[in-house]
Amino acid sequence: ISYYGLLMSLEIKNLTKKFGEQTALHNINLDIHKNEIIGLLGPNGAGKSTLMKSIVGALKIEEGEIIFDGKNITENETEVKKNIGFLPENNPLYLEMYVKEYLQFVADIHQISKEKVDEIIDLVGITPEKSKKISQLSKGYKQRVGLAQAILHAPDLLILDEPTNGLDPNQILEIRNVIKEIGKEKTVILSTHIMQEVEALCTRVILIHQGNIVQDADIADFKGKFNNLEEAFAHYTSVKIED
Repeated sequence: ISYYGLLMSLEIKNLTKKFGEQTALHNINLDIHKNEIIGLLGPNGAGKSTLMKSIVGALKIEEGEIIFDGKNITENETEVKKNIGFLPENNPLYLEMYVKEYLQFVADIHQISKEKVDEIIDLVGITPEKSKKISQLSKGYKQRVGLAQAILHAPDLLILDEPTNGLDPNQILEIRNVIKEIGKEKTVILSTHIMQEVEALCTRVILIHQGNIVQDADIADFKGKFNNLEEAFAHYTSVKIED
């Protein structure tokens, strides 16, 4: 195995996804390495969620292929999914379960020890809430429970769809710190509309517009000649900025 191969986490080759007549992703090619935190940007409807769902195996791949740690995800579905954590935008939780009970349930699926559950509860800062029903939690704490289930099995690849959506400023900072810690050892792909989040967390920006990758660069190159990331985003997606 080459040194390059060892560093590689995710390869996406010629990925195209259509829903009827509509092309959601058009011939996507990406190489993503270990220990990168990638900001996946794009306007609503650009194809970000479709890309994330394709990577985690929630959508069938009809054209192209996705290779994760050297394995084709379609051919090694179960094995690959064991090594991916996913927090979807709508954060599906079992509201009638208690926090610790739910995380224990997730841990049992992954055959993980009870000690690990306590460790993760501590890491995401939900210790005071662990005996509550999930339905009783604030949005911020629900989001943390979602993050906890995504990282419980120590996946190599973590995919987060708008992880701080609807959180208050303190919660946003806390969740960002958790993501930053995870990113030191894992590959993280996070979709967000918050440009400060990209600046605070990401090493690289991938911008999708109308199903195509229009930019793939580190933060400084993406910002380039623009005053800030918002201006760069607006330029690349051809949105006129109002004064």
